Amino acid sequence: MGNRGGGWVRGLATAALVVWLSVMGATVASAQPQTPTDACVQSDKRLSELSGLATDGERWYAVNDGGTKSTVFVLGHDCKVQKVINGPTDPFDVEDMARAADGTFWLADTGDNEKKRETVALIELTPAGKTTLHRLTYPDGPHDTETLLLDKNGTPYLVTKSPFGVSEVYRPSGKLASPGPTPLERVGEVQISSTDTKGGPVNPAIGSMVVTGGTVSADGTVVVLRTYTDAYLYPAPDGDIMAALKRKGVRVPLPDEKQGEAIALEPDGTLVSGSEGVGSPIRVVKGAAALLTTEAAPPTGTSGEAGPTATGTSTDGNGMSTVPALGIAAVAIGGTLFLMHRRAAKRS
Repeated sequence: MGNRGGGWVRGLATAALVVWLSVMGATVASAQPQTPTDACVQSDKRLSELSGLATDGERWYAVNDGGTKSTVFVLGHDCKVQKVINGPTDPFDVEDMARAADGTFWLADTGDNEKKRETVALIELTPAGKTTLHRLTYPDGPHDTETLLLDKNGTPYLVTKSPFGVSEVYRPSGKLASPGPTPLERVGEVQISSTDTKGGPVNPAIGSMVVTGGTVSADGTVVVLRTYTDAYLYPAPDGDIMAALKRKGVRVPLPDEKQGEAIALEPDGTLVSGSEGVGSPIRVVKGAAALLTTEAAPPTGTSGEAGPTATGTSTDGNGMSTVPALGIAAVAIGGTLFLMHRRAAKRS
């Protein structure tokens, strides 16, 4: 499709999103006057598709999108690769990573642009290069997922990638088996509104709602989700991820990232973000965690576990029929999803 046709689809999708957000009653968490600064430029060609980040305060740990081995790159704060940790397991599409308290890396082999995978996987990778494979199955069919959250007890949570701003959250229903599969259970959802932050590979009206990565602070008290354009920090004083996602998140804009998918939180509260593409900077927002109040915010009603789902035709406060409105939004956004799918399929 040419630029003219693509612009028409994107414009219609943007208009449809206004309808969508109006119907959903979404609210955007308050933006904060924090500006990311470049820490260094990632210029290593081996790390051309940066998709996940973790940190121990001294080093950054990074994974590529996709891959043929379970690979973690160890970077200094100058972006130079100090070491490469390789494990023998061949993943399908790694999209995110987390680092456990004992130093074990968890790789989220959960990418599924085509939504055809019967199983996804988590791969444990030790610093010595030993891997353990855990296959997983969704209870309701395939999902494309780019976000892994690991709570302070080591329980993994997967957050799906949705262009409609409502991402579902899953966790294993029992102890992880190897190789499995272990069934996942749906434990809730999180809703993110569209913002005007520029950046990303698609129209920001959609890209600003698509969850592309996440992290949890080392002490488990801060949960972070990111989109192509923004990061959201949620207080988790009790370490409960789902309780955190029910609270109002603090938004930190991450403008002008080419394809921002990586996010980490330093022990001192500095937010670290990165984008795909050799020559892209790794950026930091110092003191980001301090934006959260010490007292947990109350639930907002716009994120967390899903409430009752209406059936049939209902109306919102403006008298708009919900079902037709959602239909209009879905049709319009479908065109943009097609463009996203065509681009994403090239990386599958």
